[in-house]
Amino acid sequence: MNVKVYPHVVDQQQDVVLEDHDGYKASVRRLVSTLNEPLPIDLAQLISLEKMPLLVDAFREHRAAGHDGIDIGRVSLGNSLMLSSIPQIWGAGLNFLAHAKDLEATQDDFPGSYNRPYTCVIANGDAIRIPRQSSRVTAEAELGVVLGKTCKNVSAEDAFDYVLGFTTSLDMTDEGALRQNLRYIAWSKGFDTFASIGPSLILRDREQFEDLKDIRITTYRNDEVVASNTVSNMKYSIGRLIEYFSAGRTLPAGTVISTGTPGAAVISPGDTIRAEVSGLDVLEHPVEAA
Repeated sequence: MNVKVYPHVVDQQQDVVLEDHDGYKASVRRLVSTLNEPLPIDLAQLISLEKMPLLVDAFREHRAAGHDGIDIGRVSLGNSLMLSSIPQIWGAGLNFLAHAKDLEATQDDFPGSYNRPYTCVIANGDAIRIPRQSSRVTAEAELGVVLGKTCKNVSAEDAFDYVLGFTTSLDMTDEGALRQNLRYIAWSKGFDTFASIGPSLILRDREQFEDLKDIRITTYRNDEVVASNTVSNMKYSIGRLIEYFSAGRTLPAGTVISTGTPGAAVISPGDTIRAEVSGLDVLEHPVEAA
């Protein structure tokens, strides 16, 4: 993985920046001027229109031709969302054995799953607000997989062909409700401020799923590690998750699949929660009472 994509203001205009592994940057506005078709200057729309491969090719040609990269100074991704809108957000519950033990839950052939509304999503740095009716809320770092092509009934073997890239995800749960009944999973994750995705997207290159096995996912509360594990210890592989979620249903380009957490941090007002996924940008949020 080497090319990073994120929204950013360039020359006082909203833009999208592509950044290579060594810091070379170009903006979508500049790249579009070299193409024969108009494109939106919006990351979500570029993904939904399946135009990101075209832009990456233009980015690499732009650099190979010797054009200067843009200088936008030190980039802060503190308040940028990876996407301005996400068509679907799917999550895999209890995909690490240790977290399943935390909830005293078991599952066999199918992962626990949920689909959450986009209204849950907050920008990096915004406050997570604990609902008044929640007695126990947890926060969970996860690896997010972003689909680059609309798909349905995808096999695990072919799943990687539909992956655009990867991002950091932070997932909150009203665990008090979930402990009462696991059927409450969708309700327990649907509150405002209960999801954070981004702040950037790292595009896949030539990797296959097996090349991701050493990616480490870590949940921090107040700078202390609560849980940490690697992709290799997922019960259900990324390919299997895409196969499962796409079975019998259409997943539009831009869909995000959160692949499960190694462990959850119980959070309270005054805490700071952080999600780190190796090789990706960090999500961090203060916690407040609603």
